[in-house]
Amino acid sequence: MLVSAKEMLDKAVAGHYAVGQFNINNLEWTKAILLTAEECKSPVILGVSEGAGKYMTGFKTVAAMVSSMIDDLGITVPVALHLDHGTYDGCYKCIEAGFSSIMFDGSKYPIEENVAKTKELIAVCKEKGLSLEAEVGAIGGEEDGVIGQGECADPNECKMIADLGVDMLAAGIGNIHGKYPANWAGLSFETLDAIQQLTGDMPLVLHGGTGIPEDMIKKAIDLGVAKINVNTECQLAFADATRKYVEAGKDLEGKGYDPRKLLKPGFEAIKETVKTKMELFGSVGKAE
Repeated sequence: MLVSAKEMLDKAVAGHYAVGQFNINNLEWTKAILLTAEECKSPVILGVSEGAGKYMTGFKTVAAMVSSMIDDLGITVPVALHLDHGTYDGCYKCIEAGFSSIMFDGSKYPIEENVAKTKELIAVCKEKGLSLEAEVGAIGGEEDGVIGQGECADPNECKMIADLGVDMLAAGIGNIHGKYPANWAGLSFETLDAIQQLTGDMPLVLHGGTGIPEDMIKKAIDLGVAKINVNTECQLAFADATRKYVEAGKDLEGKGYDPRKLLKPGFEAIKETVKTKMELFGSVGKAE
């Protein structure tokens, strides 16, 4: 059964750890992440971008697949199905489709419009028991064609959004989507500290979790980050394992071309990546 992300994130803030949001792109991704969460006894958030939702034929298909998989695999840990970087229209589509959590990315709007749209969605989500994530300050890099420069959010604007009653807040602190460039300046802990001081126990979200050094991850958690998003790292691990399988000629041995065999190395690589992240975030065993 899908649950809102609110309770798991409130517990993470109190326990000084973070819950991983791992984006899903197909059945293999979803199965690998759910099984790893169960094995690690960790709560987990399955992230779905609008592009990935379209790729998987629609949000209703995604919600049905995830819900059925939870039942069929006997998953007992808390699982939230979360729209990642949702547009205003995309949020309503996911609410209708049966998602248990949504992110409204209003960072591209003037702060007044971001506040107005976020406030409207908060009311809808509270009525239906969904959790809502909002964003202030664009996250750098590219996500479904949306490109941000990784600017730091204004802590006062963060407080404006937090005070509306959102369940979690994504704030730009120099983090980016995708691979981090060699000249990346690192996370702005000064900004993060200022945001936490103004937003209190509000669970903060760190997007672009791939490639951030472990010491920075741990420091971010200490400063109130309770949700960390990972996508690119799983994609890279999957691609690397699949490449090695093909380059070794395994797909030409017997029925090595069978998708169930061809995709297995990548599937196992995702599981290992997710487990490593859950250990780093401190969420292992928190669902027991």
